[in-house]
Amino acid sequence: MKDTRTLRERYDDVCARVAHAAAKSGRRASDVMLVAVTKNASIDEIRELVSYGHVDLGENRVQQMVQRAAMLDESNARRVERGLETQPVRWHMIGSLQRNKVRQAIQTSKLVHSVDSLRLAEELQESAEELGCGSDPNGTPPVDVLVEVNVAGERSKHGVAPAAARHLVDMIESMVALRPRGLMCMAPNTGSLEDARRTFTRCREIFEEIRAIQSGGERFDILSMGMSGDFEVAIECGSNLVRVGSAIFGERAEDIAGEGEQSSEQLADHTAAGSP
Repeated sequence: MKDTRTLRERYDDVCARVAHAAAKSGRRASDVMLVAVTKNASIDEIRELVSYGHVDLGENRVQQMVQRAAMLDESNARRVERGLETQPVRWHMIGSLQRNKVRQAIQTSKLVHSVDSLRLAEELQESAEELGCGSDPNGTPPVDVLVEVNVAGERSKHGVAPAAARHLVDMIESMVALRPRGLMCMAPNTGSLEDARRTFTRCREIFEEIRAIQSGGERFDILSMGMSGDFEVAIECGSNLVRVGSAIFGERAEDIAGEGEQSSEQLADHTAAGSP
């Protein structure tokens, strides 16, 4: 059945569900960051969502993120000219990142969720250094990144093996221009919430193991798990950042790859870029 609710109604519903799931795990709604995935939203819908006070937006593709960020910047500039208040936003790069798009990604996004190899981390480090990130305590801070872990071991997903997660975090921590902030994972494509729960529970364990030995530093505090179909389970399992698209903006015909997962076009791009 088609969802006929307004954007405001869907957004309020998702916020209420986040709050309820957080309460079940002994936390407050404010303890969980909601990233609205704008992959299939129109620019008008994005502007409307921002007008509600929502500030965290996620995109799967760098070029679309850059274009939409520019559109919102233009809207804000026009509002400033008219003496109106503006709402700054924080962009999250949640999709698989091609190495030739790294510079654009770190110039626009607040947090890169999908560091899935040492080679990509090194490319991020090189570009971030060129941009002056992290070199001056009073200047541009290091680029915040999450290590993507393929907990379910699915060939269709990117991410390091669970056993390699700590090593990659350690390598990133040694890079002056990058700052490891936590882990990201996705549930398996089975559609089973119990499978999702097992995956999220294991990722939470890996996250806590890394924190226990203080690998990643004091700011290693983000666990990005959960999308439209499973974000409540993810929060119950300890997620403090969820990536929700269709539950907010409604289903689209293009909703075939999930929020933060790759489309066939992205997979082709990733392969063409020479990524492992």
